[in-house]
Amino acid sequence: MSNIAQKLIATHLVEGEMSPGSEIAIRIDQTLTQDATGTLVMLELEALGLDRVRTEVSAQYLDHNLIQEDHRNPDDHLFLRSACRRWGIWYSRPGNGVSHPVHMERFGRPGATMLGSDSHTPAAGSLGMLAIGAGGLDVALAMAGEPFWMQMPEIWGVRLEGELPRWVSAKDVILEMLRRHDVVGGVGRIIEYHGPGLASLTAMDRHVIANMGAELGATTTVFPADDAVRTFLASQGREDDFTELVADDDATYEITEEIDLSTLEPLIALPSSPGNVVPVSEVAGERIYQSYIGSSANPGYRDFAVAAEIVKGRLVNDGVSFDVNPTSRQILENLIADGHILSLVQAGARLHQAGCNGCIGMGQAPASGRISLRTVPRNFPGRSGTKEDSVYLCSPETAAASALTGVITDPRTLDMSYPRVSPPTRPILVTDLLVGPSPDEEAAAQELEKGPNIVSLPRFDRLTDRLELPVLLTLGDDISTDEIMPAGNRVLPFRSNVPEISRFCFEGIDASYPERAKETAERGDGHVIVAGRNYGQGSSREHAVIAPRHLGLRVVLATSFARIHRQNLPNFGVIPLTFANADALSSIVEGDVLVVEDILDNLRSGSPPTVRHRGERIEVAHDLTSREVEVLIDGGLLNWMKRRLGRAN
Repeated sequence: MSNIAQKLIATHLVEGEMSPGSEIAIRIDQTLTQDATGTLVMLELEALGLDRVRTEVSAQYLDHNLIQEDHRNPDDHLFLRSACRRWGIWYSRPGNGVSHPVHMERFGRPGATMLGSDSHTPAAGSLGMLAIGAGGLDVALAMAGEPFWMQMPEIWGVRLEGELPRWVSAKDVILEMLRRHDVVGGVGRIIEYHGPGLASLTAMDRHVIANMGAELGATTTVFPADDAVRTFLASQGREDDFTELVADDDATYEITEEIDLSTLEPLIALPSSPGNVVPVSEVAGERIYQSYIGSSANPGYRDFAVAAEIVKGRLVNDGVSFDVNPTSRQILENLIADGHILSLVQAGARLHQAGCNGCIGMGQAPASGRISLRTVPRNFPGRSGTKEDSVYLCSPETAAASALTGVITDPRTLDMSYPRVSPPTRPILVTDLLVGPSPDEEAAAQELEKGPNIVSLPRFDRLTDRLELPVLLTLGDDISTDEIMPAGNRVLPFRSNVPEISRFCFEGIDASYPERAKETAERGDGHVIVAGRNYGQGSSREHAVIAPRHLGLRVVLATSFARIHRQNLPNFGVIPLTFANADALSSIVEGDVLVVEDILDNLRSGSPPTVRHRGERIEVAHDLTSREVEVLIDGGLLNWMKRRLGRAN
């Protein structure tokens, strides 16, 4: 009676009961890190005193920070290369591509678990894996052989019927899910797709859907390992890695849903949330500035090839910047070999290097006040690099059609036949830009290459029993990690330098926050931030916790938290509390002082601390486990782990 998610968890369960809401620990087979988060992971491995990673596969990708406007990014590339040699990690060189499709091409296998310091790690669920995004410190511990702790999710079974009509593709499937459920619909759940509609979806189609399950707030997404997965692995020369993994005939789910693929139409997410979805036909005709193809959300060969066929022999509108971002060197070489790159370039495309690029604000920012259509996973405010941006999320078909016309265009209205494309059955395989782990004797002698911008992690003190905390920020709903800790080429080069990157905290919301926070920390216990629902949605980047913590953040009091950010908070000694009555949020204003007391005994007994506002008690709650409480009291997961290993500060 088991579904796929239950089978994956059961075969990796180390501790706990598989009852929704209970804390469990699972063994991790593979890890994924990228350069925006991997530098901290490597510094954490150094702090742990690890000798060599203890996973089946650990891979480090250089895909986010590719712009080399000064020494900082290339210095970090050298640091990451030396760290990979030191600890036995696969190293994907700059230009080899985005972590998720490259990992799928080279390492993903059915039945494995993977933890990644990137929130879109669940894309690997397309191969029948249990792949979960997490904070870097959790990933570092998994690399050290420790299990990953989480609350057992509910399993949400989505049955697919029918087949996608012409001009509708996998991006429209996940946009339909977001249209129905918004950005919090998947919180506390694993989404498992099943049913006859799967037969028409390739492994890369499934990657598109699994990738953006993160935007629903889901723990992860899983698909069966069936003939589509076998075909994909065979095309990569890895059919021997295939193992069939399907749900039992009588499998059940805590939540059930159905999508008839044949009824879907082209959809688009309006600014500034992936959950703000409407049919393309409702906004057709609005003039655009940019049309952008690529990213981990649409990384497959067909996503570029179908766009190439749409624009072939035509010229994109002269008011449109048509940006094409290959997602792996292998996909780029195959698109070149098949003539699709020529079609794109002749149509006016601006071809960029294989990497994340504009998806995380690394170049390709849109003009202010103009619409940018993108096949990326997120459109949070300012993420594009333009503060007042207007980013719409859509399929490659919609993006290409709109590039031709200069306005948002329902691709079904184009005067042409739908170009059905298939990936090459024998693609060019690119493996030489992946550098394998060094032998043990070479690894032990490897020194870490630290440039001047690489700074050791700050140390955080143990939690005290009473805190008197001014409220420095009061925030609304759906605050993203991009708003807490911006990305982009101004900020991310400081990812290995916490004191420097902390200067950008909440820059787009209140640029005075870093200075006010430092002054508050110098005068007293630190500060508290108050927020609405789904605080910390989006990226897994732990900078969004560690930088505010460096500035004195001790408590976040919110209506609710996004999963990864909630897990990152106690990892760095910040108490996550929720309002027992959401109406209390409106009574707190910036500048108020909250007294938090009876902290240690209450947390250890399972109760929340006592919180007083203007002398009156505020009813609060928490969902910390007993293990997380001890982590929190120790001042964070690194302190807790070092104490367990007998390596206290």
